[in-house]
Amino acid sequence: MPSIKDVAKRAGVSISTVSHVLNGTKYVSEELTRRVEIAVKELGYVANPIARTMKSKNSKTIGVITADICGLFYPYILKGIYEIANEKGYHVIICDTHDVHKQEVALKAEKNHFERLISMRVDGIIFTSAVPRYLAQSYLQDIIKSVNKYKYTPLISIERDFSGYGIDSVCFDSYSNAKTATKHLIECGCRHIGHISGPIFTDIAIDRIKGYKDVLTESGFAVDEKIMIANGDYTHQSGYKAMKELLKNMPDIDGVFIANDQMAVGALKALSEAHISVPEDIKIIGHDNVFIASILEPAISTIHVRKRHIGLEAAKLLFRRIEQGEDQTEPIKIPMESKLVVRKSTVLDAPEDWILSDW
Repeated sequence: MPSIKDVAKRAGVSISTVSHVLNGTKYVSEELTRRVEIAVKELGYVANPIARTMKSKNSKTIGVITADICGLFYPYILKGIYEIANEKGYHVIICDTHDVHKQEVALKAEKNHFERLISMRVDGIIFTSAVPRYLAQSYLQDIIKSVNKYKYTPLISIERDFSGYGIDSVCFDSYSNAKTATKHLIECGCRHIGHISGPIFTDIAIDRIKGYKDVLTESGFAVDEKIMIANGDYTHQSGYKAMKELLKNMPDIDGVFIANDQMAVGALKALSEAHISVPEDIKIIGHDNVFIASILEPAISTIHVRKRHIGLEAAKLLFRRIEQGEDQTEPIKIPMESKLVVRKSTVLDAPEDWILSDW
């Protein structure tokens, strides 16, 4: 592989001149620039990005840590992040924890991804975390210390609010969203309401369970978690299995709040196989408002979360921190609005509203 020294020799210039041409760090005459460019092309020279990073301390790269890139939720967020990163001329490295079934596995994967991104000298990291509240203080302090090992590297949390731990956050209120969804089912006449949760070791799932339970209690309904809550993992397969479990445990079930739309897809399949009509026999509502929720039959009522905007706002905030450099300003919290979207899975005559813009 040709080196920068080879390029300088071919062009008949100094190594520093080649460096200035390639990095734009100093004016070089048109004649010398042309000679360097010709030499680079003839030799097929490619700059070593790691070496460049070591010298400049700026990798023009950011990292993103997600929980399940194969799901329907994170691609929207990544789309927003990419939009801003491309405008800034940055590359994006995506790391995915994959396994959301066990907390220790998820946290180990998270730490490994942080270490990988740190070793690559990324300029900032946007991440989601499975760390439980009782471990968050020490865990996040260790992460902050690690990412700043070589240089100032800003962090942005998405989904969860870590601003109290010194980390900028772009988040939404899972607890309030769960209350809104459960209230809608009650307002639609449901009296025996089940819940299909996300992985119960995650705080987001715990918040949605709490919101669901609190609304039922406030409305005078008894809650038996062993019967009324079936655990899933945000996949459509788990939604299918959990719905079958609820049908077995709650013969009189007439409503289900499902922690995400992807599991709601599986739940609809289970109900169809059991010849149970939605919404006539059972009404269901999901969470996230991913595009598939609007095109199924029946279309799924859900809680709309501004997914792409989470990515946009997180990336904007990250680049603001990168450009400002290390400072002592307080961590920023950006709450994202959510809203109820009513479709035919809860209200039979609800209007169509395909989400064509997100395809």
